[in-house]
Amino acid sequence: MKAKIALITGGYTGEAEVSFKSSAFVNSQLDHDKYDIYLIAVTKEAWYYEDLDGKRHPISKADFTLPLHGDILTFDLAFIMVHGVPGEDGRLQSYFDLLDIPYTSCDALTSALTMNKGYTKAILSDIPELHLAKSVLLFESQRPEALKIVESNLSLPYFVKPNAGGSSIGMTKVKESAQLQEAIDKAFDAENTGKQVIVEEFVTGREFSEGIFRNSKGELVVLPATEVRTTREFFDYEAKYVPGLTEEITPADLTIEQQERAARILREIYVRLNCKGMVRVDFFLENDTDKFYFIEINTIPGQTPQSFIPQQVRAFGMKEGDFYGELIETALQSK
Repeated sequence: MKAKIALITGGYTGEAEVSFKSSAFVNSQLDHDKYDIYLIAVTKEAWYYEDLDGKRHPISKADFTLPLHGDILTFDLAFIMVHGVPGEDGRLQSYFDLLDIPYTSCDALTSALTMNKGYTKAILSDIPELHLAKSVLLFESQRPEALKIVESNLSLPYFVKPNAGGSSIGMTKVKESAQLQEAIDKAFDAENTGKQVIVEEFVTGREFSEGIFRNSKGELVVLPATEVRTTREFFDYEAKYVPGLTEEITPADLTIEQQERAARILREIYVRLNCKGMVRVDFFLENDTDKFYFIEINTIPGQTPQSFIPQQVRAFGMKEGDFYGELIETALQSK
């Protein structure tokens, strides 16, 4: 009997567009002879399954069942491919926990925590060989005095970004003080970003992104890193999703020592944050010091054909379908 997999897509933010592309690719790579895959859209308007004829069948939110052709389908697993809210902030994870349905991502607490960049940095602050850019965390109540707080604690240039949210939405690189207030306002006012802003001192170096996952044998597997080189001022939303603005090199040109050091750091981050499934960590390698600086962790990384994780899986010598199958099998073992 094939396991019934709910491949969850969509979401409540602008990142839904990428989520639909990610889930379509995952669906195309999974072994349909082994799994019954149902693509389930989760939007503010409705939760539904769309059949081959284009007819939408609503999901029962009470128990996450699917009434279909006179039957009531139940699912063995949720494969969460929702970027941003509610897939990456712990809300869907809490829902599935209540229903005792296993899922492929980090649990509710880890998902909620890692959406908060400032809190995540606090937990990772004492990991050997990992460095953190000096930063301040601003709350909505501090908005009137935000300029003073930043300028009294940090030195230019700054990265100003929402403390929650993804895809670099609402982020600005600030080179001079006159730009700071506009950047703070932009970050505070970005959609679904928690009304908190983090401001960090700029780190000059090469930028990398690297995936790590736990396989069905219980082993932590670190994938080859990707180096990101962009023609933009930094790796913003346009650089991520507009073709031609960014060069991505997988595997990255790192020395053996740098690769081993990065792998040690990633394993410690994964364990320290109690991660599950696949995650992706972004970091800088500072030019003058050769130190690794943490940027952020992504617990539902993009899975379009051009996304970092599929690139890294291929560079690792693994087929994407086998990789996604490993995530499913590992999650099913927790049931």
